Amino acid sequence: MRIYTKGGDKGTTGIHGGSRVDKDDIRIEANGTLDELNASLGVIRALLNEEDERQEVLAYLQRSLMIVMSQVATPSAIRTQNPNKLPEALDTFCEQQIDRMNNEMQHPSTHFVLPGGTMISAQCHVARTIARRAERRLWTLNRTDEVPPLILRFMNRLSDLLFTMARWDMDKEGSEEEKWKAFLYKKKK
Repeated sequence: MRIYTKGGDKGTTGIHGGSRVDKDDIRIEANGTLDELNASLGVIRALLNEEDERQEVLAYLQRSLMIVMSQVATPSAIRTQNPNKLPEALDTFCEQQIDRMNNEMQHPSTHFVLPGGTMISAQCHVARTIARRAERRLWTLNRTDEVPPLILRFMNRLSDLLFTMARWDMDKEGSEEEKWKAFLYKKKK
């Protein structure tokens, strides 16, 4: 199989269904950001030991992101023809992982934290920011062509999961997070 097709040499690229769009089309921008997020998750996996329990979670997320990208690459008018079906509970999968990790942490979150810490924690924060950018791009696309609501919820929960994973890694390593400011909204109860 040839890697280069020369089809994009004039600034367009093909999407699912056979049509071509500009390379800076919001659909391509959203998918490019999702691809960047997936690569960032791959970096986290490369930093982890093969036996680490997060390997399975991150591998599932990476495979799911490939399906999400396929769905995003497909215009809503023909999305039912896409053979790559979204797992039904992507958002609740993230919620379950967040709840599990939060329950295992010794120190509850009381402050905004500065991204960093361990190499894995820092990379989780990088992935979290990419997930947030992907979410913004998907909402922009949603204004012109409906994005499945599950994908929008998944991206919101995934960034929360990556934040929790960063904190969980610091807690597991016994490292203290660098705090910025206390959560003011939690004090106003």
